[in-house]
Amino acid sequence: WGADVFASPTDITNAGRSILASDPDSPGSLGIAISEAIEEAASRDDTNYALGSVLNHVLLLQTVIGQEAQKQFAKIGEYPDMVFAPCGGGSNFGGVAFPFFADNAAGKNIRLVTVEPTSCPTLTRGHYAYDFGDTLGMTPLLLQYTLGHDFIPPSIHAGGLRYHGDSTLVSQMYKEGLIEAVAVPQIATFEAGVTFARSEGIVAAPESNHAIRAVIDEALRCKESAEEKTLFFNLSGHGHFDMASYDQYFANELVDYEYPEAEIERALHNLPKVAAG
Repeated sequence: WGADVFASPTDITNAGRSILASDPDSPGSLGIAISEAIEEAASRDDTNYALGSVLNHVLLLQTVIGQEAQKQFAKIGEYPDMVFAPCGGGSNFGGVAFPFFADNAAGKNIRLVTVEPTSCPTLTRGHYAYDFGDTLGMTPLLLQYTLGHDFIPPSIHAGGLRYHGDSTLVSQMYKEGLIEAVAVPQIATFEAGVTFARSEGIVAAPESNHAIRAVIDEALRCKESAEEKTLFFNLSGHGHFDMASYDQYFANELVDYEYPEAEIERALHNLPKVAAG
């Protein structure tokens, strides 16, 4: 389509330049890219910006995924006991899990599990607070689980999960104990992805490997306890553009990273101050 593509952070926006000035080797993040996109759209009369995750309307649009899955289960006379999905901003998880949450409200008992990286543990180690949806603080404040808007996640290969916050809807559901969250390390997710590829002939994206890891772990627990469960996960994308990351896995070049608590606390210290209502 003739578009120009720039790796964020760029030197063509004020937001990008400010990040590079403080950290010339910044690996970037979804939050930084959002700041740059908002700045570009706000500075031009001919440009609008539609956020592709996090916000309520995005998650609700994606629920066609879960609705289709419900029909597929009905056709084969099955129903899931647990639903898994990788979670960064929340649109993947919300899209597949929200229709099943509606079934829970109608009396069913399905466990809904978000899976995030240990290097970016928004739900499992973040705080529930008002925060910006981008790094530079250009969005309205959102009540969410957050690691702090200036939190820069380590450069793991699951780029779609490298986000400091989470959907307000997903966050509220987790706050109220309506869904679960687990965090898994990077190498274990690639181990799961390779197992899945060898079993099913599908090379999954690094983000999807997080859900696959959690499903395998649960299946092994069920095997140990002799439980029968139907486990459903959303394979959110293929890994055809992530083959270099698989090369690194097979070369033993990947590392696990668990973000230090001190760094999380530092980022949370810069949360915007909001007066009590």
